[in-house]
Amino acid sequence: MATEQNPGLLLVNLGSPDSPSVPDVRRYLDEFLMDGRVIDSPYLLRLLLVRGFILRKRPRQSAEAYRKIWTAEGSPLIVNSRRLEQQVAKLWNAPVALGMRYGNPSIAVGLEQLQQQGVESVIVVPLYPHYAMSSYETAVEKARAVAARSKGAPRLHFLAPFYDHKAYRRVLAENTRPHLEGEWDHLLFSFHGVPLRHITSSDPAGDHCMSCDDCCFDDHPSISTCYRAQVRRSARFLADDLSIPEHRWSVAYQSRLGNDPWLQPSTEATVVRLAQQGVRRLKVICPAFVADCLETIEEIDGRARNTFLEAGGEQFETVPCLNAEPAWARALVEMASDALPSQVDAT
Repeated sequence: MATEQNPGLLLVNLGSPDSPSVPDVRRYLDEFLMDGRVIDSPYLLRLLLVRGFILRKRPRQSAEAYRKIWTAEGSPLIVNSRRLEQQVAKLWNAPVALGMRYGNPSIAVGLEQLQQQGVESVIVVPLYPHYAMSSYETAVEKARAVAARSKGAPRLHFLAPFYDHKAYRRVLAENTRPHLEGEWDHLLFSFHGVPLRHITSSDPAGDHCMSCDDCCFDDHPSISTCYRAQVRRSARFLADDLSIPEHRWSVAYQSRLGNDPWLQPSTEATVVRLAQQGVRRLKVICPAFVADCLETIEEIDGRARNTFLEAGGEQFETVPCLNAEPAWARALVEMASDALPSQVDAT
């Protein structure tokens, strides 16, 4: 039986539509985009923007993209997350469940499953290496809200963003190294983008983040909630761990939504620039994601690939996400074991 010293685990990822049909995609996008931590406009303005404009055309466009990546087993993100759950369950000496921030299975369902198994304490594991209000923060706050509404809900503990954890760094390097064998010209880190205001509004100091180009590498308390700093550090860590010279790697940001200023440079513009500068063999890694999904398969391995080749590039390879690799499951168990003040039991 799980106890405070031997808690259950709830793995949390973003989520996916139930199917690539337009109604299911619309339902999913409505839940996702109406989250005030994703589109941080006042509620009525967000309601008008999402349901009055975005959901008129985007569900059909997104459904077409989902159909390109859908498998016989379902959404790649859900399939990969389920497989990871099964791998972790083999290693953790207490119940393990899966919950999605949007869609199914929900965080509420995951917590209920653990509660029904007698769990008194749960380590919530947001599967996001970096802190962002639209990913890590919203997953944490949703779990807290669900637990607050549930009578007798287990106590919650949270795994912090783990971009700099030695176990994550080790497994990310191990996963990447084989894909850098042979000849290649450049490694592009493509991170999910966020609006610039998400960076500044998450700055507890109020005047550090975005104050200069190198502020991300200052030893400052704001780093703990700064997405830009954490992804840039994450890229540098991997480059150092694999001994990649600085001139052979760079950082860009994908998946922009709307017209507000977002982190730059964009991945699309960057792959064109690299091709024009003579890069012929490009590797792309997406470390903001731990499971391959729409953004890594359709956006990067599909559209970005075509853009690079059309701009004059010759070879384009994506480094797969960690997905359900056994080494990744072991790393998660190691990190989750650090999420309580005292060591918890794991086999």
